[in-house]
Amino acid sequence: MFDPTDRPRVFGLPLGADFPKALVDGLIARHKDQPPEKLTRVTVIVNTQRMARRIRDLFDAGPPMLLPRIQVITDLGQGAVGAGIPPAVPALRRRLELSQLIGTLLEKEPDLASRAALFDLSDSLAALMDEMHGEGVSPDAISALDVSDQSGHWERTKTFISIIKKYFDGATSEPDVETRQRLVVSALAAHWASNPPKDPVIVAGSTGSRGTTMMLMQAVAKLSQGALILPGFDFDLPEDVWTKLDDPLLSEDHPQYRYRKLMLALGLRPADISNWGADIGPDVAARNRLVSLSLRPAPFTDAWLAEGPALPDIAGATQGVTLVQARHPRDEALAVALRLRQAAEDGQTAALITPDRMLTRRVTAALDQWNIAPDDSAGQPLHLSPPGRFLRHVAQLFSQKMSAELLFTLLKHPLCHSGGSRNQHLLFTRDLELYLRRTAPPYPKESDFRAWASQHDHPAAPDWANWLGNTVPGNATGDARPLSVWSQIHIDLSQRLSAGSAPEDSGELWLKNAGQSALQVMQSVEREAASAGDMSAFDYNNLIGNLLSQGEVRDRDDNTPGIMIWGTLEARVQGAELLILGGLNEGIWPAAPTPDPWLNRTLRDRAGLLLPERRIGLSAHDYQQAVSAKEIWLTRSVRSEDAETVASRWINRLTNLMRGLPEQGGLKCLADMTARGDEWLARTRELERVSPVAPAPRPSPRPPVAARPRKLAVTDIKRLIRDPYAIYAKHILKLRPLDPLVQSPDAPLRGTLIHTILEQFVRQTVQDPSSLTKDMLMQIADQVLDEKAPWPATKLVWRARLERVADWFLEREEERRRHATPLVFEKDARGIVVLPELGFEIKGFADRIDQDETGTVYLYDYKTGQPPSAAEQRKFDKQLLLEAAMIEAGGFESVGPATVARAVFIGLGSKPTEVEAPLQDEPAAKIWEELKELIAAYLDPAQGFTARRMLQKDTDKGDYDQLSRFGEWDNSDDPTPEDLT
Repeated sequence: MFDPTDRPRVFGLPLGADFPKALVDGLIARHKDQPPEKLTRVTVIVNTQRMARRIRDLFDAGPPMLLPRIQVITDLGQGAVGAGIPPAVPALRRRLELSQLIGTLLEKEPDLASRAALFDLSDSLAALMDEMHGEGVSPDAISALDVSDQSGHWERTKTFISIIKKYFDGATSEPDVETRQRLVVSALAAHWASNPPKDPVIVAGSTGSRGTTMMLMQAVAKLSQGALILPGFDFDLPEDVWTKLDDPLLSEDHPQYRYRKLMLALGLRPADISNWGADIGPDVAARNRLVSLSLRPAPFTDAWLAEGPALPDIAGATQGVTLVQARHPRDEALAVALRLRQAAEDGQTAALITPDRMLTRRVTAALDQWNIAPDDSAGQPLHLSPPGRFLRHVAQLFSQKMSAELLFTLLKHPLCHSGGSRNQHLLFTRDLELYLRRTAPPYPKESDFRAWASQHDHPAAPDWANWLGNTVPGNATGDARPLSVWSQIHIDLSQRLSAGSAPEDSGELWLKNAGQSALQVMQSVEREAASAGDMSAFDYNNLIGNLLSQGEVRDRDDNTPGIMIWGTLEARVQGAELLILGGLNEGIWPAAPTPDPWLNRTLRDRAGLLLPERRIGLSAHDYQQAVSAKEIWLTRSVRSEDAETVASRWINRLTNLMRGLPEQGGLKCLADMTARGDEWLARTRELERVSPVAPAPRPSPRPPVAARPRKLAVTDIKRLIRDPYAIYAKHILKLRPLDPLVQSPDAPLRGTLIHTILEQFVRQTVQDPSSLTKDMLMQIADQVLDEKAPWPATKLVWRARLERVADWFLEREEERRRHATPLVFEKDARGIVVLPELGFEIKGFADRIDQDETGTVYLYDYKTGQPPSAAEQRKFDKQLLLEAAMIEAGGFESVGPATVARAVFIGLGSKPTEVEAPLQDEPAAKIWEELKELIAAYLDPAQGFTARRMLQKDTDKGDYDQLSRFGEWDNSDDPTPEDLT
């Protein structure tokens, strides 16, 4: 197949060429006049299964012929060469072993790192191990590095690296995947050295960026019929530039650096690299030269001045290039989606290439409105798929008490109770949620479910409640257990929740691609559990979340033909008529180097490990390869969600170079590229254009008199004065704010608990006056807080606040007791007064009513916030004044008609105080007269219930502000009356 040569045989394919197709075309051309079986003797070694599939597909699409032997590098050890090499240990087993070793180390030396970082550390250390094996670097080589200026950090690093030393010194007979791969390549090279194959062997599509791959390429290049075929080789790069790529610290991020490293290893010059296909050229040769010049190493960009004027055809180079610089990520995604839609309508194959998964999700969502489903090669992250989310939610039950939020997150998940009677399950879930919102248990228990079922009228409710009670609560534990126990409990509980309350049903948890992928993860955990030892629920939760986040799920069904979304890896082996390079911002493409907790770039270079810039260099090569296609888009957003972005260095270099070539038309061509992008951005604005809608007016509804409320509580009167619309929404529309799903430790709850504490304390001290002590008060407080406030930190804060005012309260309480004795409390102090002339009823509850020997009454109300001042009570806050008037009118049966000597707000805030109601200035007769006047006004058909009529502050929030569309109007707008029928 190949003519004899005295130097290694290396071919390249130009930038922009469809590498798999060009490879296949070259193989067919070289065997055109050969017997059919000749091609079967050729071995083609590629670096990914994706590349192998594409090559086979290309052969299958052509005329019938015998195929060459296509092998993936990772499969080389499956033959006779790898027979004597032990099989590689599964990656998960090694990771679990490392996590166990790191966990033991952290127990002995907790200052090294947080326990929460256990699996992140094991992942990072495992990645370092793989790299060391792949590059042939031993722990001793790292330990020997001179780092005297970083002694503190280096000592910690050496402590961790000492953990992995045993995996390099032969202490284990189970090699890692990278170790075995290097052993296989070494054995294969040794075998070829003594028994060289007579048939052609080709390594195709690899850049030699990893040590083991480079070793294989060198071994193949030495064979008499061996050859290397390099993708995206820059034939336009001058030889003097190649020589400037020798220093990795300066040139590792250059797209062609790896080829320079390969040439140095093989003793080749750039002129020794020949084109694999003589008739295979770049789609746009002029663009290759322009891009190649723009990507010169940073220290040598002075070549722009010398070589830039020699560029012959900038207009031709940029004719098929569109530059989209959107204002926001949403605009970028819409522009890309519109162009892909156009491609779908025209029957043009098009692909979005980007490492930015947020951009691909936005584009996919935008395409969905036109029923276009792109073939996304990356698929969906497994931990975000329905089974992945479900398994993570179930795992949370082991490490935390079951809150209402977690409970309903599980119950509403589409995989919960998916075995049967799903509609009934959702009905019960909704009804249980409303019940728990009303009763507000912080952590629902089995008794809460049974109490709900006893009130439900559906005959199946008790069985469903029993299933829920027997399945969900009581799983949280602080005990350490073997991983095998955790995984078994996890799988069993997940299956029971998925199956539902009917034991004969089976759930859908493990169905479809996502379910099968999730099942494989769980089964791998079961298989390798013996390597993990005991772990806490917290560690298990982190482990499962981490493992699921590493998987992906792909579903190719019902995709729109010809519309693809590729990552940079997939783009290396695919081809399309239109390529859209999206997300070209620094930190995205190229991505920022991953922080290395072990070695900085200088130490990596000394040790022979890969530099952080390696990934940038690979990304640069992907960019250079893709940007050379016939028609391309370059897109970026000027802003991210919260800040200005920085354009990708490659966009900056290209645009800066073109701006510096005005005489060659660089400025005009750049303006044309941008204008083409702006045209599509204008289409996105037109797509999103909406017709202006007039803001809602300030409402003042006037319902029929018959619909207006005839019963109000004393606390509603303040609301009727300040925000009448709230009375309209609550009592006429019968709307109530939905109670929170999870009771939070807020001010209303604190007020309720303080009321409960003080009521119990006062009752106790009435029966036993000797218990009027601070110790008794705090003892009762502890009991109530333990029962009603299951938040340790909040409980301590609330107790401390009460303790600070306890002495003041007791001092004032002794004074109150000298005047009167507590008579009735809130539960018994219910009062009602009817105003017959208006057909209206006023009602209310008093916190506490005391009475002296003469029958005179003292009225008290507890406030944990700031009590209303006397002026506020005269105008707005009529609660105590109304309650006093009701007592004197005989509205409280437990008290009877009585004179009210005092009515006092007892403020228990940070500055405790007592505020008396102005009974002398606001006698009962006046209060009744003002109330009748107020109620009569709101029984007038012409009176509207104006929203936010007289709120104390403009910043006050009401329960019905959203209903009144507050924000479209403000407090300076005049109300707009509306007659309702």
